[in-house]
Amino acid sequence: MKRSQYAPIAIGIASLFLLTSCGASGQDAPTRNIKQVTDGVEKDSGSIFARNVLLVAQPDGSAVLVGTFVNEGTPADVLTAMSINGVALTLDKPSYALTQNKPVIFSGDSANAHAVITGLNASAGDRVNLTVTYGTTPAMTMNVLVREKDAIYANVG
Repeated sequence: MKRSQYAPIAIGIASLFLLTSCGASGQDAPTRNIKQVTDGVEKDSGSIFARNVLLVAQPDGSAVLVGTFVNEGTPADVLTAMSINGVALTLDKPSYALTQNKPVIFSGDSANAHAVITGLNASAGDRVNLTVTYGTTPAMTMNVLVREKDAIYANVG
């Protein structure tokens, strides 16, 4: 093949990089820096990870917790309490065991836990500080979104 025959191939490859933005922005590419892909917040404390944590407002003024808590460490821990502005959420169990890679899931089809706060009277779009307390891991406080009870959250209650 002559050098002139490689030119269209080189132009084609260069065009692909420019059109897909591959290599154009490198480490600072905006799509590379996206972390949160849901309405729920994410937070870590030690080896415990909280994912997609939010509240769903209910018609009676209460709110139901949605979210997943996973302990990726080998020492087991326990989720003991949750509160918003000092007001405790009502949990369906006294505590939840956080053993390695066994998620505690609040609400949804795979739920194995349930938490409600009565009298929150928050509107969709509000944000509130949720504090989660563990047996040995330091507590975590997250600024969570209150969602309306519709779309994918229509059955949360």
